[in-house]
Amino acid sequence: MNDGIYVGNAGHDAPLDRGWILGHFKEVSDLRHTIAVEVKWGIHPHGDERLEWVRGEERTALLVLVSGRFRVDFPGRSVFLEKQGDYVVWGRGVDHSWFAEEDSVLLTVRWPSVAGYATVQE
Repeated sequence: MNDGIYVGNAGHDAPLDRGWILGHFKEVSDLRHTIAVEVKWGIHPHGDERLEWVRGEERTALLVLVSGRFRVDFPGRSVFLEKQGDYVVWGRGVDHSWFAEEDSVLLTVRWPSVAGYATVQE
């Protein structure tokens, strides 16, 4: 029965869709389907990295460190998330990449939810 409520666990649900627990990529009948925002519970082992830079970004993003140490690279600048709760926000048109300095868990929120950005490793 769909009563308009979904209860889940990010650690369990995230691996089912490359870490993403909310966004356009969920089935339309799923309460977690939305084109307004995307939410990811990202678990990144030490040394994990984005192999290709995101270029021509069309979304705004918020990345919050839950645990670990994580580096986000921007043209000419790197940001280190080192303490629980550290976060970085970047806007449309900002190219980026990332690297897990330690085993890390992050919560990512991007808006709007735009099709066409999925990679083999995201």
